[in-house]
Order: sequence, then C-alpha cells, then structure tokens
Amino acid sequence: MGSVQFRVLGPVSVTTANGGPLPLGPAKRRSLLAMLLAHPNTPVGVERLTEALWDEEPPRHARTVLQGHVSRLRAVFAQHDAAAHGVELLTQGAAYRLRLPETLVDAHRFEESLRLVRRSADPGETVAVLREALGLWQGPAFDGTVHSAPLEARAHALEELRLTAVEALASAYGQLGDHGAAASVLRAEAAAHPLREPLVAQLMLALARAGRQADALDWFHRTRKLLADEIGVDPAPVLTGAYNTLLRTDAHARAHPEAHADADAHTHAHAHADADHGTARPPAARSHEAAAGPAVTPQLLPRRPRGFIARQDELDTLDRITTAAPGPIVTLTGSAGVGKTALAVHWSHRRRADFPDGTLFADLCGFSPTPARDTRAVLREFLLALGVPVERMPGSPAALGARYRELTAGRRLLVVLDNAVDSEQIRPLLPGGDECVTLVTSRDRLDGLVATDAARPVTVGTLPAADSTALLAAVLGPEAVAAEPEAAARLAGLCDGLPLALRVAAARLATRPHRGLASFAGELADEQHRLDLLKAEDTGVAAALGLSLRHLPEPARWLFHHLGPHTGATLDTCTAAALADCPPPRAALALDQLAAAQLVVETGPQSYVLHDLVRLFARSLAPDHEPAGLLRLLDHWVQTLLGACAAAEPGGEPCCALPPGAGRTAEIRRFADRTAALAWYSAERGTLRATVEAAVAAGLHDRAWRLVLLQWPLIVWQVRDGWVPLLEQGLASAELDGDPAAQSRASALLGWVLSEEGRPEEALTRLERAPDLAVRAGDFAGEAVARINLAVALMRYGDRERPGGLLADALALAEREGLTETATLAHQHLAQHLLSVGAAAEAAEHAARGLALAAPLLAAPRRVVLRTLHGEALAAVGRTGEAVRQLHEAIREARADAYEEGEVAARVALDGLAEPEPQRGPGPEWSTGARGRSSLGGSRSGPRGGSPRS
Repeated sequence: MGSVQFRVLGPVSVTTANGGPLPLGPAKRRSLLAMLLAHPNTPVGVERLTEALWDEEPPRHARTVLQGHVSRLRAVFAQHDAAAHGVELLTQGAAYRLRLPETLVDAHRFEESLRLVRRSADPGETVAVLREALGLWQGPAFDGTVHSAPLEARAHALEELRLTAVEALASAYGQLGDHGAAASVLRAEAAAHPLREPLVAQLMLALARAGRQADALDWFHRTRKLLADEIGVDPAPVLTGAYNTLLRTDAHARAHPEAHADADAHTHAHAHADADHGTARPPAARSHEAAAGPAVTPQLLPRRPRGFIARQDELDTLDRITTAAPGPIVTLTGSAGVGKTALAVHWSHRRRADFPDGTLFADLCGFSPTPARDTRAVLREFLLALGVPVERMPGSPAALGARYRELTAGRRLLVVLDNAVDSEQIRPLLPGGDECVTLVTSRDRLDGLVATDAARPVTVGTLPAADSTALLAAVLGPEAVAAEPEAAARLAGLCDGLPLALRVAAARLATRPHRGLASFAGELADEQHRLDLLKAEDTGVAAALGLSLRHLPEPARWLFHHLGPHTGATLDTCTAAALADCPPPRAALALDQLAAAQLVVETGPQSYVLHDLVRLFARSLAPDHEPAGLLRLLDHWVQTLLGACAAAEPGGEPCCALPPGAGRTAEIRRFADRTAALAWYSAERGTLRATVEAAVAAGLHDRAWRLVLLQWPLIVWQVRDGWVPLLEQGLASAELDGDPAAQSRASALLGWVLSEEGRPEEALTRLERAPDLAVRAGDFAGEAVARINLAVALMRYGDRERPGGLLADALALAEREGLTETATLAHQHLAQHLLSVGAAAEAAEHAARGLALAAPLLAAPRRVVLRTLHGEALAAVGRTGEAVRQLHEAIREARADAYEEGEVAARVALDGLAEPEPQRGPGPEWSTGARGRSSLGGSRSGPRGGSPRS
C-alpha cells in the first residue's frame, strides 16, 4: 500500500506516512469525500452528492458550492502528490469519480478481512485477522460528516459488519477454549447494544463456559426486563435457548457437584465481585442478618406516576451512574414543575427488583407550603420501616443516625429523598452501606453534596417538543391531539416544555372539552393571562415558582423582581444589570444564585436562559417597575447594538446616535471581532424582535426604529431571511417619530431587501423615496447609501442608463464627506455596472480604487468581492497575469475569513480564464448573490448592497 491512507472507520480523514492528516476543511467537504470513498472508482451523480451534503433543502447555488469543494479537494490532493499513488478526482459528465487503489481505504481492507476469515477453518488465524481488522476502527463510521440519509445508510451497514466481526472473534476465542477472552469481547458490545439478542445470548454462553454462571443468568433477566420495558416483547428463541442451556448445565452441576466444584468456586467469586449486577449478598451482610434476626423489607415508594413520558436519556444516565461505583448518590435537580419527582419514582419502580432489601422514600418538603421535614422525624420513619420497634427507638439525633447507618450497611437498599432544600438536610439521611443507592431531588443544585459526598448531578430539563405533545396525548387521549396536531404543538410550546404546565393545561382541557386545543392555545398566547390559565385549583406554575422564590437569598430575590420587562429567553450579566439598575458584579452574584435555584439556566460565562413562564412570573410580581425597567432595557440594547455594528463592520460611522435623554448603561457586551458580533446578532434575533415590539407597544418609537436599523449587519448578511415585517415596523416608527433621516435609511434598507426577495415594484417604491428624504434631513451619508441601493436595484431590473449617474453622485458625496466605507461600496458597484455595459477598463480602475480604500479598514468579504471584480475586469482587457494574481488573492482572503461563497465565486472566475465566457448581463452574480451555509448556522449572502450606515 502507498503512503496515502483514506479513513472512514471513525473520523473521515486522509493521512500520509510523513505529513500526518491532510487539511480537508469543513464537514461538507469531508462528506463529499466520504460519499466518493463509499463508492470508489464509481461515478457518483451531482444529485446524489447534493442529497448527501444537504439534509434539508439545498441552497440555490448548491452546484456551485459543490464545485468549490471538489476544486479544494483536488488542490489538497495535488499539493500532497496523491496522483503518485494512483489517486485522482475525475469529472464524468454530471458526476464525479474518485479513482484510487481500493486498498488505500480502511473500510475496504476491513471488508476484505471478513471475507478472508469466512474461508478460514483455523480459529487462531481468525483471531489474528479479526483483531487487526477491528483495530482499524477509530470511532463511528463516517464520523464528522453531515447527517444525511446516504451517509447514514452506509455507516449503518459498516456498523453491522463490525458487530458481525466482534461475534466471529468471540466464536473463534471460544473454539480455542479462551472463554474469558470471548466474554470480554462481547461484554462491551452487549452493553452498547442491549437489545441485540444474539449478541447477549452469545455472551451468556461465554460467561457460563468461563465459570460465571450467575453473571450469565443475570444478563438474561436484565435483557428480558429491558425488552419488556422498552418495546413490550418477550425474548426471542435465540435468547431463551441460551437461557435453557444454562439451566440444564446448572442442573447437571447440582447432580455432579464434584465435577463442578472448581467452576462453582469461580462463579461465587465473581458473584461477590459483581454484586451490583446480581442478588448475591457479601459475607458482611449475611453475618449482620444472622445477628439481627430476619430483616424487614420496607417498600415506601409512592405509586408509579401515570402518563410518564420519555426521559430516556436521564433514565439511561441513572442506570449508568448507579452501577458504576459503590454507594452512589445521585442528585436530580431542575426547576419547579420540571418533573424531578416523577422521574425519580418512575426509575425507582423500574429498578425495584435490583433492591431486594427494599426502598425508602421521604418527601423532605424543602420547597412546599408546609415547613421542611425535621431530620429526626424522617430517621424515625425509616427505622420503623426497617423493623426497629418503637420501644427500642434511639432518642438523640446522633443515635438515630448511627442506628440507621448500622441497619443499612450491607443491604441493597434504594433511598429516595425527594424535594430537598439543601445539602445539610440530606447528609444525616445518607445510608451507611456501599450496596445502597441514594436518589435526591431538589430545585437547588446541591453543589455542597457534590463537593463533600461525591454526589453525581443529573440535570432534569424541560421536555422537547415531541415529548411535550406526547404528554398532552397521554392525558387527553391520542385522538384529541391527532385531531389538532398544529394546535397541540403550539400549546406545548407555550407551556415551555414544562411537565407541570402541560399537565395543568391538559387538566383544564379535559374538564372543558368544548374548548378545543386551538382555542385554548389562542388564550395562552396572551402573556397577560397565561399564568392564570396554567392553574388548576391549588396546582399551578405561579404557585410552584413562588415556592422557589421564597427560598432565594435576598440578592437573587431582589434581582428576580426586576426581570419582568426582559423580552427574550437569553440573558447576560450586563442586561440584568441594566434591568435592575445595579453594578454588573451585583447582578452576576444574583444570577448565580438564581441559577443554583434553577430559575435561570447557565449556558456559558455570564450567559443564562430565562424561560418564558419564569419571565412572566417575574413580570407579575412588580408591574409598577415595568416602565422604568423597560426604558433602561431599550437604551441598553441600543448601546449594545452600536457596539455590535462597530465590530461587525469596522471602518465607518454609526447609522444613528443614542436617542435624546437616553440613560447610559453601566456596561455592555464586548465583541472580539466580526465573527463574534454576527454570531451574537443571529442568536439574539428573536429577543431583538420582541424588544422592538415592546418599544412600539410603549410608544417609544425613537428607540424602536434604532433597534431595527442597528440590526443591519445581520440583515445584509442574511438578506433573504424574512426581514420585511421588521423593517416595515422600523419605517413606521421612524415616521411616527418624525425623523426623515431615519425614514430614508429604513426605506433604503427595506427597498434593497424587497429587491433581493424578487419584489421589484415594492422595492422601487421604497428606494425612489429614500434619496429625497435624506436630502430633506441634510443626511449626506444616508443620501449616498440611498442612491447606491437604488442603483443596485435598477441594475438588477435591466436599466443600463440611470445606475451610472446614481453611483457617480453617491461616490462624489462619500468622497466629499470623508465616508470611506460608502466610497468603497460605490466603487464596487460602479465596477460591477461598468463590467455589465462593457466598459472593462473603467471597471478595473474603480475596483482598484475601492481596494485601495478597503484595505485594511473594512471587513474581508468586501475586499474579496472587489478583488474578484478586479480580476474579472483585468481579464476582460487582456491583462490575464494580473487577473490571476487578484483572483488567487481573493481566494486566499475568502478562505482565511471562512467566506465560502466568496471563495467559490473567485474560483469560478479563475476557472473561467481558461476559456472565453459570454459577456455578462446587467445582473452579475455579485448583484443577485450566492447563498450557502455559513458558520453562523444560517444563509449567508455577500456584502453587495448598501447599508443604513455611512
């Protein structure tokens, strides 16, 4: 084999003997390579590749993006001399073919190994070959690629072959008499695939042959229970057959004890070592029971909760933690109403058979209308359940605790401590034996218990959308949800995925069936009445949250009363400080206390999530504070947006100033660079939209239009992403505020977005008004931008006369006022316009002048566009060498900035130099723009049109 190796059995990669892994780039490029490697030496059509790269609707220019990825792979192969090893990426019509020796691909070598052992009768050779073959696996097949049906189907097929190889390896070990090695190979796979019955059956037989009969029987019972609980079926014949074989072997051992003495001793040793997987008792427990007499088996669990839904991840985590270490303590923590108790009780019933010495349960009333339970009372209750007579009950708290720990030592007990207020309440109730499991639920994070007693925290979050709808169906009946699926989904969303809210909503609907889901969801959409509607007698969301609030420290309680005006789910320290009009350190302390009480969820450094129902509860507590708090919030957002604009598009003046009388916020978020600013814009889009609505509702139109216009960097970057309603609101607020400059900028931006959406008449109506409004306001910067946007739209619609004059006027205005960014933009579009009308020499001059202004002040995408235009113009006048240099530089800058569309466009222009292309029309690509996926997670359009900023 050559020195180039292709790996798909794990992360998709290409390695060389000397240079290590090759730089393959983003996931889509790896996915393209993976599809070609899945079909080596076979043409793979563009449609099939597109299906593999985009699991959803592909972008409009998917073929161009695909060509760009192919080009980059070819460049990587060429750079590392892959052709010397017979590797070449070929184009065949509307398909691509990766030509290579198949032995360079690890999946091919793996499959060849399986074919080889099928023809071998030597178990020793089989073991050697399969161990080497399984050593090729470095993780899940095709790891690091996009999730798409073609790749997942191939990955699943390879995983099935891997499991077949594991089973064959175990069988070969068995033929060699090494049953311990066979069991070791199978055990890990059986744990990862617990419902694969042939695998479990093979493991049971290997364990029995290795002298571990008890372990083998335990695997059968565990798998039978899992099959019943998870999919409601009985074991298949392959599993029951293995079980019957074990029973026959066990009966023969009892009939001939001398023949099986050694095996029994070995089995008992393993049963003692693995007691957490079976029912064997350690010697200490047996001696303790002999001294104390017959043990009482307490069963204090409440009834199994009805309509319990999903939580499979949490259940699996509990299973894993409670079998991983002796005497585990697990804390289930989450907000009020999230279903912690239901999860704890459901899991306890599910695993009840694993605790033959019984279950203890106590509601500690940590967050309830009644006082928290006294520890001594709970200990007495537990001791009575464990068989201690009243007349022999210890008197002091210390003696109670000592007797409790003595009785629980050596027993396999489950102790459930529900609704704890803090770690101090829990510690005296921890059992004394390593065979016990303790499960604690609380609204507090219980960091102290984690620190002092090695408790393992499990966070219980809200339910995802599908599970929320399933919970409604469990209470209301599947027919009701099936009749109104969209209304059910909306209702689940309005309940924030909170099980308590969902159950209350379902209870109200069940007692008023004439309402219907759609009608009730419409009522819940009204934020002013939502909490009132989510109340049924003495049960409700507000009551549950109120109990959490009652136990908060004073700083957290004080801040919580100021959070009502907040308009979104995300919350940072600076925003909280603005809402409460306090220094950020004080807000940070209070937010940390709120997070410990699960009223906010910490998502990162100084970043939190405030769910809608919690926010509405905060708003209900202090309505008198809302006007002042809202004004502080709006001014904070305006100042934060000004900072985001400066980071996202450096080099120009802001499009607006603070409104008159605005309060200065203590601190705003800092943005490291353009990428960070755009990521923040994208993450906060929903919050900003709600903030605009709140400003409009309060009549604060001078804030509203600023909040809209200051989002222009994201609007420019994701132009066809449904911005029209927001911009129309911004224009309406500017008109109500009587500000012609704001009206001009809003009209120019709205018109450009309408033009990008293919709505020419509406676009031109807005764009034609914008320059005159700017002139009336004396806003020279706004006038220049308005003229540029109008010119771009006219170019798109085929006008070859007016754009030149409009762009020249805009350039003159920008140069006169010293507006570097706007002048650069004017040069860009003049170059574009001149190329479209055949004036390539003038186009090259304007592109060069724009580049001289753009570097290094402005963002890299602008320079990439200008370099590409410059290269095209130079090529058109016959200066091919200079054109090639410009286009290579454009590609380099685009790659450095992760500007994929810019790189693809420059490559297309570069490839076009090899053969003449038809003259471009009035709508070149940089006018309409390519769309693709960006690192921000949305569509990303190049910086083509104007902005409301100078």
